Order: sequence, then C-alpha cells, then structure tokens
Amino acid sequence: MSRKFRACQACQRNGRITCRRTRLGEPCLKTYPVECKDLITRARTAFRTGRTLTESFRLAQLEAMVQMLEEHQCDFVDALGRDLHKPRFETIVSELILVKNEALYAVNNLRKWMQPQRVERNLQSTSLDECQVVSEPLGLVFIMGSWCSPIQLCLVPLVGAIAAGNCAIISPSECSAHTAELLHRLIPFYLDNECFHVILAGTNDLPEIVDLKFDHVFFTGSKEEGSRIAQAASRTITPVTLVLGSKNPCYVDEQCEITTAAQRIAWARFHNAGQSLVAPDYVLCHADVKARLVQALKCCVMQFYGSDPAESRSYGRMVNLELFNRTKDLLWRSGKVAVGGQVIEAEKYIAPTVLTDVTETDPIMQKDVLGPVLPVMAVNSLDEAITFINKQEKPLCVYAYSDNSKVISRLMNETSSGSFCSNDSILQSLMVALPFGGVGPSGMGSYHGRQSFDTFSHRKSCLLRSTRFECITYLRYPPYEDRNLSLMMWASTLSHKSQGWCHIL
Repeated sequence: MSRKFRACQACQRNGRITCRRTRLGEPCLKTYPVECKDLITRARTAFRTGRTLTESFRLAQLEAMVQMLEEHQCDFVDALGRDLHKPRFETIVSELILVKNEALYAVNNLRKWMQPQRVERNLQSTSLDECQVVSEPLGLVFIMGSWCSPIQLCLVPLVGAIAAGNCAIISPSECSAHTAELLHRLIPFYLDNECFHVILAGTNDLPEIVDLKFDHVFFTGSKEEGSRIAQAASRTITPVTLVLGSKNPCYVDEQCEITTAAQRIAWARFHNAGQSLVAPDYVLCHADVKARLVQALKCCVMQFYGSDPAESRSYGRMVNLELFNRTKDLLWRSGKVAVGGQVIEAEKYIAPTVLTDVTETDPIMQKDVLGPVLPVMAVNSLDEAITFINKQEKPLCVYAYSDNSKVISRLMNETSSGSFCSNDSILQSLMVALPFGGVGPSGMGSYHGRQSFDTFSHRKSCLLRSTRFECITYLRYPPYEDRNLSLMMWASTLSHKSQGWCHIL
C-alpha cells in the first residue's frame, strides 16, 4: 500500500514536500519532463527501425496485453479496491473484460484493417491505374487516462495505438495511485520495452509533457484539464482526441416501464460510486410519473446495496477527499434529499442519493457530477425536455427511456450529443463496434474497435500510375491551346451523359 514519505532529492528539486513510494527507501516513482524526453527519444528511435509496422509485431503486443490482464487479474482487483473501493465484479466486468474484448477484436480484424482500401477512380486516363488509401501509423502517441476507470481508459486507446502500429507513452491518473503504479510495473514485463512506456505524472505536469511533441495526443478527463491539454498540443500543431466530462441528461417518459428504467438508471448512476464520465447526470422525468420513479429508485438502492450501503461490498468510495468534499457541497446546496444523503468523511463515503425539487440554477445543475448523486427534475412534455437539453452544452451522452418509438426517435434526432442510448445507460460506450466520443464541449474524435485504429492512423491517399498513355495526357501540358481545352471539355461532356467521370489529365 502506497504511503507518503518526506520527498526524495528529485522531488525536493521540483518543489515538492512529499513523494509517493511503495516502500521506504525505494526511489520516487514520479516521472518528470526531463525523464520523459529520454523516453520519447527511445520510443522514436524504436519507431524509426520499423519494428511496429509488421502485423506479427502488433499481434504479439495485443496478445501480450491480454495475457497481462489474465495473469494479474487479482492484482488489478486489489489496486482498484485500494483506489476506489471498487468491487471485484465491477473491476472484472467494466475494466478487464472490456479491454480484453477490444484487444481480441483487434487481433481478429487486424489483417483486414491493415489492407489498403481501393477507391473509385474518376479520371479517364487512370482507368488502368490504381487508387487506394493506405493506413500508416502516426508515430509516437501520448495517452492520458482518467482515474474513474483507470484501466480501460488507458488500455482501450492503447489497443488502437498498437493495432495501428504506433509507439506510445501512457500516463495513468495520479489520483488512482495504486492502479497507476501497477501499470507502471507490469507493462514493461509484457510489452516491448522500447516502444511502450508508462509515466507517472501529476495533472499539472501534463501540458508541459505534451509540449515535448507527440504525433497524437489522447486525453480522457474534465473539460478544464482537456482545455489545457488542447492548448499545449496546439503549440506544436499536434492532433488531439478529447473525451471530456459533461452533464449527461436522461429523459424518462410517461410511457415507460418505470421499474426497469429505475433499475438501469440506478445501476448506471451509482456504479463505481457515481464516478463515471458516461453515467446519467440528471433525470428529466415526466411529471405524471415522477413520484413513481423516485420511489422505484429508492427501492433499487435498497435492493442493490441494502439498508446501509456503507456496509455493502458492492458499493465504492470517492477517489479522494477533494472530490468527496466537492460532491458533498453540491449535494447539500441543491434540492431536497429523497433518498440517501449520508456522508462519512473518514471513509470518503457518500450514500447513493436522489435529489428532488431541483431547479436549473442549483449548483448541482451547473457542475459535472462525478459522484453518487442523481437530481430528478419534472417536465410537462417531451418538447420541454428537448428544449431544456438543447439549452445546455452538447453532452457526451443522452439517454431516453420510453416504450414509444416516436419519443425515442425525436430525442435521438432533435438533440445533439456524442452518443445516444434508449432504454438503457452506459452500454453504448462499451460496444466495440460503435465509435465513442464527444462533440463540441464534450470532446472531439472517437475510439473503440476500427475507429481506434483509424484515430491512430494516417489515411494516406495513393495513386499508382504508369508512364503509359502519354498520347492523351500531353493535352494538359503548356503551351495551352484552345484545341486541347475543347477536347478535354468534350470528354467531360461525354462523362456526364454516361453518369461517370472522364476528365483527361
């Protein structure tokens, strides 16, 4: 178990009073920008050798990642238990299995993804030539994962980076310290030591590290941190993928199976003690079913966690006191507690909580909620719900519960969000075949499955020509003559009549 000791000399030089070590006498595990430069040099040197370009290398790395997760399942369960009090069930299902599914999907599809994609030709003189799009690796990528799901938010993007043939530096969040240290220790034993590196950096150090220049930056976390990362990346014209926290609305219609909706909403909101970027952030409930929904949510909390969730082995804790105090403050200053509301500071425990009588101006409706608190607001119609959602910033997810397909269709088509799910929550963010990402303030770019491969690839346009047919292509050369132009325009006219393309170049 990690403890704080008086800072080592390296930390003292960087103005820190304490540093993290696993045992007394061990060196500080924190990685500083100077050390990052050395790792970047090593990774770029390895990339230039071309070792990541082969299918066999990529497959070996992906299979090694799966092996790491299988052989150290208990270690990952223990680390997340220490960081988040995360139940074993949640760790295996929402972290380890998810990453393994991504890796195995990439293994099974890698050869197809790597093949050049042939595209339609639109020039007469290239009818015997070849047009194709080739996916080539970007080079060295930097992946920063959030603390709320520290394994999957680091390793799922890494699967895409490996599949696309890149080298990578991974930075797990310092908030989930035990999990970060475990990845720091294990990855060198399983993945190529020159191509893949794990650093342990503080949040405030990340923009400085991004300044060191990568070929792509992938960040998951808050809007404030994401903004700093994007600004740092812009200084070196580095492309970024940002998956950012937002206020994810959840609409519950009057035509809805309330008991089922309550179970799925409660599971999504209180899973991992509410510490999720994709959980429903607030409920817009039709006024006619609000009382029934609140009562059903209360029953779900009892069913899931018992009469005292603090004693439940299925319920987590806040990652640190800072987030505990922030969530507690939002809870106490907003609405009326209908379910839960209890807190234990010494344990960083906040009970699964449902708030009613919440207004749009309450603090909890102004901030992203990364905790087990669910505000419920009443609306009188679907139109009112859509108007309310569209007044806010575009969220990462929109959820809708209704048995009426027209209601679902309207919410899907008349609101804008990174993703949408009807009659369930979170699952759309776990599907390997579905791209997942934000839009506008909730992020840019997407990942999962083939989309991860594309995110970490450059799609290079390639035209493979011969030197034949110069008797036609000479028409494009100077000196320009009206006769040549007339021939080219005539060829274009023929192509329009045949619904094809026939420009002579």
